[in-house]
Amino acid sequence: MAGGSPRLACFDLDNTLIDRDAAFVAWARWWVEGAGLGDEAVEWLVAHDNGGFTPRAKLFAGLRERFDLSTPVEDLVAAYDREHPPFTWVEQAVLDGLASLRTAGWRVAVVTNGNVVQQSGKLEHTGIVDAVDYCCISQAAGVRKPDARIFAIAAEHAGATLDDGWMVGDHPSYDVAGGRNANLRTIRIGYHHDIATPVADHHFGSVLEAFPVILAS
Repeated sequence: MAGGSPRLACFDLDNTLIDRDAAFVAWARWWVEGAGLGDEAVEWLVAHDNGGFTPRAKLFAGLRERFDLSTPVEDLVAAYDREHPPFTWVEQAVLDGLASLRTAGWRVAVVTNGNVVQQSGKLEHTGIVDAVDYCCISQAAGVRKPDARIFAIAAEHAGATLDDGWMVGDHPSYDVAGGRNANLRTIRIGYHHDIATPVADHHFGSVLEAFPVILAS
């Protein structure tokens, strides 16, 4: 503990604790089949998704125009927010890693950018919500990574200090930059983004490699 308070380990959700991109492909195949469209629509969705960073209204407006759909964009987005989370999953080893941190005295928080319906659905469906001390979703918090304030909110609700803490995530511009803004040590996960900076303290292919590093710190 630092200063008498538990330390905080923060984790991004998408493409960090869960394989968000694989879940998107699974959802796209299911949705396209239900809409009576062909494989071309799946390929279009995956090509334009940009790892979830394309605004959903823009994505579905493009889909609607490309495939001459009659459903309003806002209805497509609302349905997606409800329908995508059930396609997500989490490895048991990830849940075990989170549990190992809490057993060792760490407080653990998910700090994720996104809307409440979509992100809370993923957290509940995967069981991650029950495996951590607090889930901080940017829409609810009113602030997004890389703003340091979102980490302060997570620490307050988790009953922890940011001193000597960690941020683990896949995106240099949000997770690594945000962690550094909050004076957290950082671990980058995966190679989902062609962005080199800022450079994290560690860079691993899987979040499973982050747990022993945090435990040893």
